[in-house]
Order: sequence, then C-alpha cells, then structure tokens
Amino acid sequence: MNQLLKFRRLYIISLIAGLIITPVACSDTDQPTELEAITVYKSPTCDCCSKWVRHLQDNGFRVEAINRKNMNSVKSEAAIPRPLASCHTAIIDGYVIEGHVPAADIRRLLKERPDVAGLTVPGMPMGSPGMEGHRKDNYKVLTFTRTGETSVFSQY
Repeated sequence: MNQLLKFRRLYIISLIAGLIITPVACSDTDQPTELEAITVYKSPTCDCCSKWVRHLQDNGFRVEAINRKNMNSVKSEAAIPRPLASCHTAIIDGYVIEGHVPAADIRRLLKERPDVAGLTVPGMPMGSPGMEGHRKDNYKVLTFTRTGETSVFSQY
C-alpha cells in the first residue's frame, strides 16, 4: 500500500475516533460537546485581534473571523457606545462582545442570559486574552445595555 493511502486511512480513522471519544471525554466538564459559533469582526492587520480569535478557538468556540478595514461602521451597527469600544467586535447568540473579553465570561453570559446588549473590555488592557505580555493590568469586564448603562460582570 503506498504511503499516501496509508496516511489517508490513518487520518480518517483518527477523525472517526475523535468524534466518538470527544463527547465522552467532555461529558464531566463545563466544555460543550458542540462548538459554539461566534462571528468576530476585526482589522486584517490587528495582531491582538488574531490572538483573541485563537484564545476563543482554544476555549472551544467555532470562530468565523471577518476582516474589515472600517471597524467604525461595525461598531456603529452593533450600537457600541464609543467609551466602551475596543479593537474587535464579535456577535454570539444575539449578544455583542467588544474587545478582549475572556472566553469564560462569554460562556457565563450565555449560561446566565442577562437582559443586556453584551459584554465589553474597553480599551486594550495588558494581560487580557490576546494582549498577553510583560505586564498584567487590572481590568473589568462590563455588561452594557443599548442605552449605554454598564455594570461590572467580572474583574481581573
């Protein structure tokens, strides 16, 4: 049997085994057995946006990343108040996620389903997902409403 055929068979067997084993392995955890879909709008040149997308993927989200040269129009359409803005905007299950929000907070939002427009981490604090580096700033994840009211959802 040639090497390419052996590789293809091994690949297919691995895929099938993964589909069978993964739900069982995750059944005792908080991780979903089905990936949750999130759409992320980001600048094509934004490195920290790409790192945040990887953070979501590493935490079990199925990400559709859409590059936009004009992020202001995205933020305007999502009704994000300017003081709450950051570099990327995501939409998941009717909620807006603005900036470097940790995946765990998005999961909590989806579980608790508060009556808010979404979550935001205003600005770009060092140490938040996608902004890892030599220092770690304290920051807050805020809920926000369409009228611009905010409250603290979590803090780091």
